[in-house]
Amino acid sequence: MSQSLWQRTRRTVRDDIAAAAMELILEQGFAATTMDEIAAQAGVSRRSLFRYFGTKEDVVLRTLANTGEAIAEAVHARPLSETPWEALLAVADGLETAPTWEPARELAIGRMCVETPALRARRAEKHQGWVELLVPEIAVRPASGPVGDAAAEAIVSAALACLDVATDRWVAADGESSLASFFSDAVRAVRG
Repeated sequence: MSQSLWQRTRRTVRDDIAAAAMELILEQGFAATTMDEIAAQAGVSRRSLFRYFGTKEDVVLRTLANTGEAIAEAVHARPLSETPWEALLAVADGLETAPTWEPARELAIGRMCVETPALRARRAEKHQGWVELLVPEIAVRPASGPVGDAAAEAIVSAALACLDVATDRWVAADGESSLASFFSDAVRAVRG
């Protein structure tokens, strides 16, 4: 479904505000950054900021919403002959080679999301949105048995749990190994 000009403009403004806020939050820390500072950094009024984001957590996790959309698009682009897990693993391998992947920045964001209880809780909420995006992409793929929506939802939910474990381990390892390798290890454990 195509978006209206208003929707595209609103999305662009949200992304711009989130990008400006993220730079400030990464510099100052999540707890030390106020919504007033975010508004100033983004060049919008406090009132405008609250029209786009209800909380500071929403600002930070805007990048997660975009990541979910990018992952769904990447899974969609994978050959339909791949099983759900093959497609998900291939997409995970490709994340760290994407032109937008900045290891130090991604690690700082990951650390902030892991170490900040409010962000950790909201991350789980955002992942529910990913389930809705990914289930249709997984449901059409072959598997050892019929996939269907219920099985696809279980696969996506398990994959997101694997991603959470991988992120926690990646942050704990200070990014010394790749996030994709931690994800692959977690998937292997689940598929055992």
